[in-house]
Amino acid sequence: MASPSLVWLRDDLRVADNPALRAAMDRDEPIVVLFVLDEESPGIRPLGGAARWWLHHSLNSLAEHIDGLGARLILRRGAAQKVLADVVAEIGAGAVFWTRRYGGAEREVDSAIKAALREDGLDVASFAGSLLHEPWTVKTGAGTHFSVFTPFWRACRALPAPRAPLPAPRSLDGVGRPPASDDLDDWGLLPTHPDWAGGLRDTWEPGEAAARERLHVFLREEVSAYDRARDEPSAGATSLLSPRLRWGELSPFTVWHEAVAVDGTAGFLSEVGWREFAWHTAFHFPDLATRNLRSEFDAFPWPRLHPRHLEAWQRGETGIPLVDAGMRELWHTGFMHNRVRMVTASFLVKNLLIDWRRGEEWFWDTLVDADGANNPFNWQWVAGSGADAAPYFRVFNPELQAKKFDPQGLYVSEWAADAPDEPLVDLGETRKAALAAYDAVKRSSRAES
Repeated sequence: MASPSLVWLRDDLRVADNPALRAAMDRDEPIVVLFVLDEESPGIRPLGGAARWWLHHSLNSLAEHIDGLGARLILRRGAAQKVLADVVAEIGAGAVFWTRRYGGAEREVDSAIKAALREDGLDVASFAGSLLHEPWTVKTGAGTHFSVFTPFWRACRALPAPRAPLPAPRSLDGVGRPPASDDLDDWGLLPTHPDWAGGLRDTWEPGEAAARERLHVFLREEVSAYDRARDEPSAGATSLLSPRLRWGELSPFTVWHEAVAVDGTAGFLSEVGWREFAWHTAFHFPDLATRNLRSEFDAFPWPRLHPRHLEAWQRGETGIPLVDAGMRELWHTGFMHNRVRMVTASFLVKNLLIDWRRGEEWFWDTLVDADGANNPFNWQWVAGSGADAAPYFRVFNPELQAKKFDPQGLYVSEWAADAPDEPLVDLGETRKAALAAYDAVKRSSRAES
């Protein structure tokens, strides 16, 4: 009798270059493809609203694709270990395959499932498909992990080239009677009361096919302007691939090999390297979203939260044009230009003196590309508490940033033409307060040493 293979998808919502799916095909047995919406396993962080929107549409696209290949995408909701045990029993699976995850809680869940399934006699394997290099393979000369990007990326480039991407299957051998599947609409991933996702619908088309098309357009028509104009938020010079990589609609191997075949992509590839650096850091520091990577920042004297200031920042009503433009772009599209992300984050932490974790939580809820590594990693970088961090005393002045990177005011005019004229705070005075707080951290660190 056939012993079907179960392919468990997570952040790899694609069929091309999916080593777990390829391993199942190599068994020459019928295949069941499963996605589990796990909001119950210990430590798993619930998705933010924008991420849930993207997930719904990406799963819908993937289900149509897999159906066209001859199999079915099965949707289940619940704790992953129980769901997998149920599906394995229902189909009489002989093997289970998945792409590795690198968050601390996710690794614990996956390890427990792998051990339990192997104890039951199944063939179980996980594969590298989300990072170019496994976090335990990139080390300093002393055998430790890197804390600075430039030597990290130099070490990555010295390793053997990333493997070539695997071809997409032309067909899949699905089981004759697929197990029951949840109805995607019943998961309630889309906002309804109110429906705030109109801007997301106007901006994005989730799914593997759209992701591949976006990569091709970027490399064919736009990458030549990337290094020159990527810091200008009105220039449209960014790749817009970050949500595609976050959800695994594209693999980093596909992006890498298609990009290296094009001249002038070194700057873009270094940003792919920054993504790697964030995930390698999160692998070694799984509580990156809640704890300062640099422990001396635990002594930072955050003042009592000013709710009006936080709300003004969230709504794009600070009276600082570039900040307000960025926050409004974020709310409308689920995305924000990277240069503006740094400016808005610096303003929250260093001018409003609001804990970086409050900003990280807001971005987690509103970004379509927020993931468990890049979001907290970049917030800690701006705050000065993280790896390769910008020093705390480096305060991005949003007015000077606007003059340098939006000199004609095109970006501000597009997103914040009707923003308040009166600044929420005085930039000079709040910069002094931030530096005074930083001095307190330094004094505390010296006293402890």
